[in-house]
Amino acid sequence: MIKYKAVFFDFDYTLADSSKAVIECINYALQKMGYPESSPESICRTIGLTLAEAFKILSGDTSDSNADLFRQYFKERADLVMCDRTVMYSTVECVLKKLKKADVKTGIVSTKYRYRIEDILKRDKLLQYFDVIVGGEDVAAHKPDPEGLLKAISMVGCQKEEVLFVGDSTVDARTAKNAGVDFVAVLTGTTGANEFSEYNPGAVIEDLSGLLDMFML
Repeated sequence: MIKYKAVFFDFDYTLADSSKAVIECINYALQKMGYPESSPESICRTIGLTLAEAFKILSGDTSDSNADLFRQYFKERADLVMCDRTVMYSTVECVLKKLKKADVKTGIVSTKYRYRIEDILKRDKLLQYFDVIVGGEDVAAHKPDPEGLLKAISMVGCQKEEVLFVGDSTVDARTAKNAGVDFVAVLTGTTGANEFSEYNPGAVIEDLSGLLDMFML
């Protein structure tokens, strides 16, 4: 296989499970605005979307001003609980260590705020393994727009054909396609393997340890 010089990851459901915190924060925001709580299953299907998109799907309210208010309430609660209630997947540290040892650049491209990702990584002493993090506050257009992924590629100085993007959702697959980079789907989220077929991923792996076989590490 091509020897990739950089591997970029989505964050939620790819590197970490933040679902408990997201469920709490979304329902907190919905309640503050007078909407009924959403089911955990419905909320989990929105993880990876922007907060505005999640709000409009879960509430049925298409008002941009209300979406802004929802974001404020979400952040209010997330500042208290998101870091503590996010769990990094057990395979992450081993995979990152081996990629770094092989001189592969690593990064994160996510709709989640960069500062929040950094707080979680610092907590688990994993920040040192990432060369670049592009969060929701760093771009004008969110995934599946390729802006964030292209920005990360530019920051590490690689060519598109030297980059692999790893994610758990079809939004991630579309982002990779729009950026012109190869994609690997990981099944640690809510998206089934069959849902990735139209995007022709380079591989579909059960968890991140599958990357070690791809890189022969």
